[in-house]
Amino acid sequence: VTYADGIPREMEITYVPHIDRGGKVVGYFSLALDVSDRHALEERLRQSQKMEAVGQLTGGIAHEFNNLLQVVSGNLELLETNLNNDSVSEKRFQAIHRNVKRGADLTDRLLSFSRRQPLAPRAVDVPQILAVMQGMLGQTLGETVSVEVRLVSDIWSALADPGQLENALLNLALNARDAMPEGGKIILAANNVTIDEADVANHEDRDPGEYVEIYVRDSGSGMSDEAIARAFEPFFTTKDVGKGTGLGLSMVYGFAQQSGGFVEIDSELEAGTTIRIFLPRTDAEGDLARTSVAPTVSAQPGNSAVVNISKDRKTILLVEDDADVRAALRDQITKLGYRVIEAADGAEALSQAEQKQNIDLLFSDIVMPGNLNGLELARQLRRRLPILHVIYTTGYSDDIVAQTGHLDDGALVLRKPYDGKTLEDALARSFDH
Repeated sequence: VTYADGIPREMEITYVPHIDRGGKVVGYFSLALDVSDRHALEERLRQSQKMEAVGQLTGGIAHEFNNLLQVVSGNLELLETNLNNDSVSEKRFQAIHRNVKRGADLTDRLLSFSRRQPLAPRAVDVPQILAVMQGMLGQTLGETVSVEVRLVSDIWSALADPGQLENALLNLALNARDAMPEGGKIILAANNVTIDEADVANHEDRDPGEYVEIYVRDSGSGMSDEAIARAFEPFFTTKDVGKGTGLGLSMVYGFAQQSGGFVEIDSELEAGTTIRIFLPRTDAEGDLARTSVAPTVSAQPGNSAVVNISKDRKTILLVEDDADVRAALRDQITKLGYRVIEAADGAEALSQAEQKQNIDLLFSDIVMPGNLNGLELARQLRRRLPILHVIYTTGYSDDIVAQTGHLDDGALVLRKPYDGKTLEDALARSFDH
């Protein structure tokens, strides 16, 4: 049914027979109920559930892939230290390192979509961020694309990781440029927005409150309704094969959700696209205290040699459930001059600690099979070894600490994949603490 405003609506019509005194059907009553809003809400709920399921799947895949990259990176560096490389071999090693880095970049974007990317949120000066982006995009997008920044006065501070916000805006700007092959204009703008209960009634992905709205608008080809419906799915792209990963909007979606905000798309074919990121307003110190994250150390794999130097034979308890990752780490740590005791899970680690009292550092994966994760293992060990140094590692790149408890003093988190130099530096930093 189309209303007077020209908008088609879905109706649920029920017919009731009108029966006269003689029991004969002489007509029908009809009851028409507008179910458009209900169907739209059901569709949004299905979409939200689908995105949550896809997020869990991609997060798990990224975790496993990070473990694979750690094995490749660790063993590659061990090979480099054991071989006399000629120039040809060196080029091949460098090619492998570059592609391990590409794989790590890919998993970072998958983890961002699945909301498992570690963030360092703080009060962000949005006008300053947009000014920086305007200068950077002017150099990046080419001469055929102009960039304009529009701001209202007194923009609130937003609670976000500034680096990830810049990455999100860069992804949106690159998508906008690709939608304008003949050139055009990109507008970056920000507004203060208050969303009330009525505004969120039909939206499962947002809460009422005060937000800073940041949008990127282009004058490009626009998006179809079908493309909009799938825009945030990982690997979905309308670009030609080889011209896009389909992860740009997925990353933006995950970043906004993890930051406590949401994303909207307004688009029409041949009329351009506007993508809006809504980030929560911050009251500075109060919000920052509630959203503090674990200190993490990360590195993209590079060509860094592992140096064999004396470490006064300090003993490291290495706990890692993936046998290949554990073997590579054991050899890398041994080459650094440390003694290594291995365990595949928390229970085995406790058993090893009971037999050997001279453990100086626990190097443990956070997520492990069994009843003991890395955080709880460290707490139990520190009851007997109060001065035990601790380094955690994870392939999830997840703010797991926020879900399972706080970090003990002095502990570090290494994000997989990490290279030999990052490993060496983390060990030295932990012992120096």
